Amino acid sequence: MKKENLLKVALAQIAPVWLNKSETLQKIKVQIADAAKNKAELIVFGEGLVPGYPFWLALTGGAEWDKQVNKELHAHYLHNSVTIENGDMDEVCSMAKEHNIAIYLGIIERPMDRGGHSIYASLVYISEEGIIRSVHRKLQPTYDERLTWSQGDGNGLQVHKLKDFTLGGLNCWENWMPLPRAALYGQGENLHIAVWPGSDHNTKDITRFIAREGRSYVISVSALMTLEDFPQNTPHLEKIFVKAPKVLANGGSCIAGPDGEWIVEPVLHKEGNIYHTLDFNRIYEERQNFDPAGHYSRPDVTKLIVNRDRQSTLEFE
Repeated sequence: MKKENLLKVALAQIAPVWLNKSETLQKIKVQIADAAKNKAELIVFGEGLVPGYPFWLALTGGAEWDKQVNKELHAHYLHNSVTIENGDMDEVCSMAKEHNIAIYLGIIERPMDRGGHSIYASLVYISEEGIIRSVHRKLQPTYDERLTWSQGDGNGLQVHKLKDFTLGGLNCWENWMPLPRAALYGQGENLHIAVWPGSDHNTKDITRFIAREGRSYVISVSALMTLEDFPQNTPHLEKIFVKAPKVLANGGSCIAGPDGEWIVEPVLHKEGNIYHTLDFNRIYEERQNFDPAGHYSRPDVTKLIVNRDRQSTLEFE
């Protein structure tokens, strides 16, 4: 079997140093180094891992209007968000190049092209050359996420070649949106990356469903979060702890094959990298009887239009 047919992947199931950008990035660098040591060619991290998921919204009355607790936590979140233009991803990119490893990383992005004061749940793809090839801003934040995250755009609905594989990715409940999935299928995606804040209740059904629908490999990567993972200097920690369960995210990272069956079942309560080698030939085998963008499509009847413009309130002439 030729080398390009095989891809060793690492699923980095870790907890953030919650709402601490610099320390969470240090943890990420440790996992990248471990993946390189184990000869992985792709490493995937969970949704919004840097600097973490906004758990406080469900615990401190996040929908209460003009509440000072939420304002102060939101400001702290923005201070620890990732601004790519300021070089926040430079060290991660350097490690990708040094170790010849591709990376999917979930970040809370505070981009300058939208004024620098709003944040997005973004999925960043860094090539093995250490170049950021796409930044996909989550199209539709879910439920209480909308109180802190902004709506993204279609610019990041892109796929990337890695050996024989074609990779694409979506954030959390975006994976339930049929048309973004179709946009990736139409570009030839055959290894789908689904990132989550954590827990098997998110990953146990949709991972296998997308794999069977797309006849692709699907990697779901989640984070972990327990009460012990909250830094003591977190603003209003005592208010968060009043209603917080002991386990807020139990992991659930997993891999499904192109037939929709488990290759790695959801892994719970275990921190670290999960490794597996994927065989590209399995994709071609399963496409024999179903291909959602090829022989099992009818573009003369239904067709998808995708706007991949990066949205902004400004256009300079």
